[in-house]
Amino acid sequence: MDTAPLTELTDLPFACAVGLTDARSTLLAQGDDPVRPLMSVSKPIAALAVLVAVSRGLVDLDEPAGPEGATVRHLLAHTAGYGFDSPADELLAAPGARRIYSNTGFEVLGEHVEEATGYELPAWIETSVVGPLGLTSLEVEGSWAKDFRGTVADLLAVGRELLAPTLIPADLHREATAVQFPGLPGILPGYGRQKDNAWGLGFEIRAAKDPHWTAPQASPSTFGHFGQSGSFLWVDPERGLAAAFLGDEPFGPVHVERWPALSSSLIARAEAA
Repeated sequence: MDTAPLTELTDLPFACAVGLTDARSTLLAQGDDPVRPLMSVSKPIAALAVLVAVSRGLVDLDEPAGPEGATVRHLLAHTAGYGFDSPADELLAAPGARRIYSNTGFEVLGEHVEEATGYELPAWIETSVVGPLGLTSLEVEGSWAKDFRGTVADLLAVGRELLAPTLIPADLHREATAVQFPGLPGILPGYGRQKDNAWGLGFEIRAAKDPHWTAPQASPSTFGHFGQSGSFLWVDPERGLAAAFLGDEPFGPVHVERWPALSSSLIARAEAA
């Protein structure tokens, strides 16, 4: 494991932790790594729990869920028509018409999964994801759109699963990390309007977005999520790498400025090893 300091990490004006992994093991871990809020990096973990339910035949991606005309697939891909935090009885668009990033959609999805599985959400996530992946620090109470707490070590374990799935079949993994409802425009929070705001099933996909929070050299197939707590998890399947970041300051201009360079340094270090 590489423990040499990263300039982009040590120069940040707040405490933080970063890690890099391949499909087998952690390649680098730096910084103090207590349990921190994940905010929207909760969503990829929640999405994985939904996909486990799909793989077990408890949920179907194309069954009705949410507003009339919407499905589980729409909710995962932020195309059900809900606003960011709008009431569940208010829509900003027809299902499938626009990509509108939505906490509400994930919370409605959570209610659907509870009914389909017969588990309360924390128990389902513990059973389907936390236990099997050995996520010893992950806390999954509250909204599964934004309230999970965990460590970089937890996120790296999720990254390994997303590089080499063990909880879901390979064909479902490929579907989840492929663009759903291609060509839809929308706002990528913190980075503005995207002509093609590519998303998979709970995972944001880099595609041709510019600017972006991942490394400039990241492959277009890179997927993951970042959160307003100043958190990220990205997975670059072409390189076989995943990285995670957590810090003590909420997302802001310093993250926009430093995250791409930090991720570039992580990729360069792995490729030089």
